[in-house]
Amino acid sequence: MKRVLPLVFLLALGAPAFAQTVDSQGAKQLSEDLSRYVGKKALDTGVLKVSVEGDAYRIAIDFKALVEALPDQKLLKFDVAPYALKVKPRSDGSWDVSMDFSQSASFEFNGPEGLQSTQFTVKDGKGSGVYDPALAAFTSGVSTIASMTMTSKDAKQHVDASFGAGTANFAATKAANGGVDVTMTQKMSSFTEAVNFDDPESGMKFPVTIKSPELSVTANGKGVRSKPLLDLLAFAVANEDEAALKANQAQLKSLLLAALPVWERLDGTYGFKDFAVESPIGTFGATQLSTAFGMDGVSQSGKINYAIKASGLKIPQQMLPGWSVALLPTDIDLNFGGANIDLDSMAKKAIETLDLNKNPPLPEDFGDQISADFLAKTPKAVIGHSTLKNKDIEIALEGEMTFPGEKPDASVTVDIAGYDKIVEALQTAAKTDPEAAQYFPMVLAVKGFGKMLPDGRIEWAINAKPDGSVTVNGAMLKPADAVEDDSTDQDDGTDQDVVPGEGNSGAGAKLQP
Repeated sequence: MKRVLPLVFLLALGAPAFAQTVDSQGAKQLSEDLSRYVGKKALDTGVLKVSVEGDAYRIAIDFKALVEALPDQKLLKFDVAPYALKVKPRSDGSWDVSMDFSQSASFEFNGPEGLQSTQFTVKDGKGSGVYDPALAAFTSGVSTIASMTMTSKDAKQHVDASFGAGTANFAATKAANGGVDVTMTQKMSSFTEAVNFDDPESGMKFPVTIKSPELSVTANGKGVRSKPLLDLLAFAVANEDEAALKANQAQLKSLLLAALPVWERLDGTYGFKDFAVESPIGTFGATQLSTAFGMDGVSQSGKINYAIKASGLKIPQQMLPGWSVALLPTDIDLNFGGANIDLDSMAKKAIETLDLNKNPPLPEDFGDQISADFLAKTPKAVIGHSTLKNKDIEIALEGEMTFPGEKPDASVTVDIAGYDKIVEALQTAAKTDPEAAQYFPMVLAVKGFGKMLPDGRIEWAINAKPDGSVTVNGAMLKPADAVEDDSTDQDDGTDQDVVPGEGNSGAGAKLQP
């Protein structure tokens, strides 16, 4: 629920600060402005209510009333206290916003596996900030909590999660090329999540506990089209029925185009300190563990990036052969993603072709068309420079792959420092361990394909071509696939047999009557 609050702020303050005087007339005007984004029904049913409270407006959000208004809701229980924001217009047209989002809530419903229930609490949750309607974003803001707990149960799983004290800071500025640049940082202490899998049907019982004394999150958005996205929301609210939507599809297309590229770039990271996963087979852990994700907006040559980094890795040794322990990495840095991704042409073609007055709104072969167009731009899978290492060994790799046809065109370079340590470990283990004895000839063969670099590392430059050929450091590992001749499959109207090895020159195939 805490993560929903910035969105609630955004919707609640989509209209400009219309006056400095806070009074009942202002509350009425603010209600009407808000209805553009939430619909008049939300105000009529009490989901949203605006009133005057001192020198500010109080915007109350009743989630229970919202759930009761939803069609086909199957909740057996829903106890969530209303939230309230206090908003006050500023002289520059922006708003001061504050709220207390402390909560103790629970709900139950019948899911696919039977009864499911969730309870959560947020203790001493407070937030404040300055919201600028011209940017449709918070120019500054901070939120804090003392603690948070969550319990979830169903027929096969029981989850208990908790955080200690946490803080979050967020800000936005006008972007140079349109939209807003936004930043968010968050830190939470004493993260614990205990998951108990208990499946009566299979008899599987497997408890897992995840712990970290500190969890940090960062998010950055460049050129986020916040205003056009709000305009799309307002259009959706104003055109809920199908007839209105069809009649106004020209406006819908215009709004969709105005929202592109949605954002120029989004980047985010999750980081854990002293991360540990306790399980019946032992404890997995890392001194530092982080994941990162980045994605360009809708563009003609976009990029997407993923990264996983860990240091001080620990893996339960009882599940591994003894000789392999010295080969395990203690640090990893993995980077991969995609490039040359053309979503712009795809999106614009879809918007142009869309016709809500037809069934289906897009031609049946439209998916095949845009898929072919997408692949024609040759999108690329990329392995950025990545490493796995311990005190004696380091493996590094990078490369890329495209699909100009049915088969890939790929190039990957792998280099290893300390390869002799791998050979020595397997050579020693092979004397007593049959599994190591199987691997030992393989590592010797792989070394034979390698190229010794001046710094002592061994390198393998691997290239796979669309014709099926594979080379390693220029040496042919696999030749090109044989080209199939389909001419013999053509039927000239006579029944003929093919006899291999015969022909006019004593080779090939000869047709027999």
